[in-house]
Amino acid sequence: MAGDTSLRDRRRNLLAEPGLRGEDFGQRYAAEADQWLSSLAERVAGDSRRHLALLAVGGYGRGYLCPYSDLDLVLVHAGHRDIKAVADAIWYPVWDEGVQLDHSVRRPAEMLAVAADDVRVALGLLDARLVWGEAKIVDPLLAKARVAWRDRLGTKYLPVLEVQMEERRAAAGDVAFLLEPDLKVSHGGLRDASVLRAISVFAPLLADYADLASVEEAASLLTTIRVELHRTAARAQDRLLLQDQDHVADALEYVDADALMAAVSEAGRQIAWVSDDVWRRRRLWDPTPPSRHRFRRGKPAAPSTAVSVSLGPDMVEIDGEIALVPSADVSNDASLAFRLAATAAELDRPIAKGSLHRLADRMPPPGDPWPPAVLAALLSLLAAGHPAIDKAESLDQHGLLVRLIPEWAAVRNKPQRNAYHTYTVDRHLLEAAALAAELSDRVERPDLLLIGALLHDIGKGFPGDHTKGGMEVVRRLATRMGVTPEDVHVLVDLVRHHLLLPDTATRRDLDDPTTINNVARAAGDRVTLHLLAALTEADSRATGPSAWGSWKAGLVAELVNRVDRELQGDHQSSGPDPLLEAHREMMEEVRRNGLPAVLLAPPNVVVAAPDRRGLFSSVAGALALHGMDVRAANVSGEDGVVVELFTVEVARGTWPDTARLREDLAAVLSDQMAIGDRLSVRARVYPARRRAAAHVLETDVGVDNEASDSATVIEVRAKDEVGLLHRLTRTLYEADLDLVSARVSTLGELVVDVFYVRESGGGKVTDGGRLEEVTTAIWASLRA
Repeated sequence: MAGDTSLRDRRRNLLAEPGLRGEDFGQRYAAEADQWLSSLAERVAGDSRRHLALLAVGGYGRGYLCPYSDLDLVLVHAGHRDIKAVADAIWYPVWDEGVQLDHSVRRPAEMLAVAADDVRVALGLLDARLVWGEAKIVDPLLAKARVAWRDRLGTKYLPVLEVQMEERRAAAGDVAFLLEPDLKVSHGGLRDASVLRAISVFAPLLADYADLASVEEAASLLTTIRVELHRTAARAQDRLLLQDQDHVADALEYVDADALMAAVSEAGRQIAWVSDDVWRRRRLWDPTPPSRHRFRRGKPAAPSTAVSVSLGPDMVEIDGEIALVPSADVSNDASLAFRLAATAAELDRPIAKGSLHRLADRMPPPGDPWPPAVLAALLSLLAAGHPAIDKAESLDQHGLLVRLIPEWAAVRNKPQRNAYHTYTVDRHLLEAAALAAELSDRVERPDLLLIGALLHDIGKGFPGDHTKGGMEVVRRLATRMGVTPEDVHVLVDLVRHHLLLPDTATRRDLDDPTTINNVARAAGDRVTLHLLAALTEADSRATGPSAWGSWKAGLVAELVNRVDRELQGDHQSSGPDPLLEAHREMMEEVRRNGLPAVLLAPPNVVVAAPDRRGLFSSVAGALALHGMDVRAANVSGEDGVVVELFTVEVARGTWPDTARLREDLAAVLSDQMAIGDRLSVRARVYPARRRAAAHVLETDVGVDNEASDSATVIEVRAKDEVGLLHRLTRTLYEADLDLVSARVSTLGELVVDVFYVRESGGGKVTDGGRLEEVTTAIWASLRA
């Protein structure tokens, strides 16, 4: 490329080259940046050249740049007086190119002093190289930086690096299991690979011990994907969002986005596995004397001599790791893998690497059916709760989990293309099982709860509906595990109905006897009901932050309580309802003065008013105007007075100004506010939520005339928008339907609005043409 070509044009030309991907792109772009910066610095330095050096650090120092990465540069000088003018003459043209710049101006001694206290600077200097200027200025600096890194590695840098790794994981999660991972800073990402690379420079034992070649291979894959993500987003974006995954998959010639994300997961798992293993076994390679190590729970101690503690006939704890004894019958005992993992989980210790290799090389499949010891060992592992997740991952990394449960291969690394979920399917199942262990004291059969939680979504790895497919998989698998036929039936029912309670609680009227009867009939008995209740909580909490909250938990608890009483034959009321008494008082007030009445009792808003068409829609609009999300609503009335009870959540956690809300409700009820216009304005100025990929959000309208004996149930699935409930209920009003109750669920960026409606004459909507007319109107409202 021509020497006077701008850096922006050079980058644009490289991005346009077909087939220039990954590290090849990064090296070419870094070389172009070198040439452009050298030419620039040469022009502006003048006679100062012999006093200056331009140093690339970090990723750029390694001779690699993603399309929109920062240029990390240090202008090093030997006490030059006019350095600011030269520095500005370099930095400003870089900014003018629209390239992000991380820059500093230092003397060599200043660089070393900063690196002594800042491990990030020290890491950057390890990869630093001269881009332009006098080598004699930077060569001694880089040599001293490497010596300082070696001398401070064990005593100063390693503790800081370990804390930083843990903080990154807590803040950014895992590349392997997130549906939208940050390829750079999530655990198992490129930052972890860089740290391993830097440590190994002066820890030769680490290079011999750890599989660093596999880390480089995985990092190369993530780098290739990161380059394409930058190209797709046309900016410095390292989080692989759902909306970008299809484009990146197409560009890199993956079959689809699922295949891309499975590759990301596999690479992230490998980097994280090696990284975690390296830190757990730091005593094997750390140059720090053992006496300086501090013991922490879950991490092996580092005594000066080996310590061995027997843990029964087959296992031993050696230096804080759980290992198999040499005499363990690895070739014949298929329970050893689960037993070893269970013991390690219970003691919160890592599994010895040598024992995992022995099992991987020699352990047989468990057979059909499993010996009882294998199932008992699996239950012991699951009962350990969250520590079991890492131990299951250790088994999985060595192919043992799939050997024991072949069906696991179908969900391993499998993404869930839904912003409602946080994890891949396999990690979601392990998280759900760990959470189920915390709830095991709530159920009569904790063993079935643990197995049910582990397998409830196994059908997502197989074609067709995941519930139906999962039932067949679990029937076969549980039988092979040696579960009794009666318990197999319960496990199949847990899979069949694992969404029954949350769907019913959030989308059906709990005051409708048909709702309670349907759930009681599906559960069959109280034991299964309680298992479903615990599974619902574990599954929801393992799904993601938007899947479980106080509102949903309360609805599920109320549903379970009512169904439990139904199964016991107890149909008595649970006592007087204070809100019901308030309803009666408000209705009397409306009758006396003919004016609307409003009661604010967080999380409830109660409105009583003379009956008129469209009242519900107007009130719902006023609540949306104040940032209140309606979660449930019920309508009742008599003698020309209507009471509407709204259960709401507040978007930002703070109840809006009560006086202003009352004023706006009064204005709506007296037809003094054009609520539709106000909502349109709010929708334009209100910050929009980030959209997921279009195909992830399933828009649908369904009608069910069997869910209630007295009303037609209309279910609408659509993208969450300001004022959506107002629009939909106005459509129902304009269709001449009476709204009896409503339930609203938010699933990430998708909402499911369920309406119980009747004809104005009081009956269900049964005429086919009429139903088509209503659904067509709703679809039109959604497209508006």
